[in-house]
Amino acid sequence: MSAAPAPPGEPALLRYLLRLGDSSLVLGQRLGEWVGHAPAVEEDLGLANIALDKIGQARLLLAYAGEVEGRGRGEDEIAFLREHGEYLNPVLVEQPNGDFGQTIVRQVLIDAYQLELYERLASSTDARLAAIAAKTVKETRYHLRYSGGWLVRLGDGTAESHARVQDALERLWPYTVELFAEDEVDRAMTDGGIAPPLAAIQAAWSVRIDGILDEATLVRPRDRPYAWFGKRGEHSEHLGYLLAEMQYLQRTYPGARW
Repeated sequence: MSAAPAPPGEPALLRYLLRLGDSSLVLGQRLGEWVGHAPAVEEDLGLANIALDKIGQARLLLAYAGEVEGRGRGEDEIAFLREHGEYLNPVLVEQPNGDFGQTIVRQVLIDAYQLELYERLASSTDARLAAIAAKTVKETRYHLRYSGGWLVRLGDGTAESHARVQDALERLWPYTVELFAEDEVDRAMTDGGIAPPLAAIQAAWSVRIDGILDEATLVRPRDRPYAWFGKRGEHSEHLGYLLAEMQYLQRTYPGARW
């Protein structure tokens, strides 16, 4: 599907906040799909708790985005009442859960990225964003301990578990390219001291990921060309199905409140 162009004069900060908030929102929705379906009760609870953390992060970021936007939209309206091309999350987080191993691989890749990002955002010149980041980084450290621990257990486990997570790593790896592809929004955030340069995050992420993969006896895939850019509103078909379920209540009962 085609991307939704940024409206003329739309603040770069708004686009950046939407990217952050949508990443947590969509990933939280994906992880929530495991409730009642995880391989063990403990993992059911573990994935559900991470999903709740992600939704909490999304609420803070999207509420701030609504204030920056200045159109009177709150977190609910922004979360549930936009069109497909208006979501700005990276395509990695919208990928289907697959089996438990694939979910863990996806989680490790994004957890390591978000940990490096939010550790640096905690020093942002934007005080509101810095406060959100300071809270988020504590949660993200736990998330990476959880996902990284499981990846090591699966990668260095049986022949079948190793093969499955290596295959998932090969399939999901290309989506990581987008995380570090700098554009005008990223440059504006870096120039203003609001966000760190993506090159610095990529270098730290790469070191952290290599350490986890080495412990898990997994082979780092080769980088390959990548064409999808969710941060520009260009998504895979998977997001449409996810949004249909996520937005159902708000679109069927407009203005519904718990």
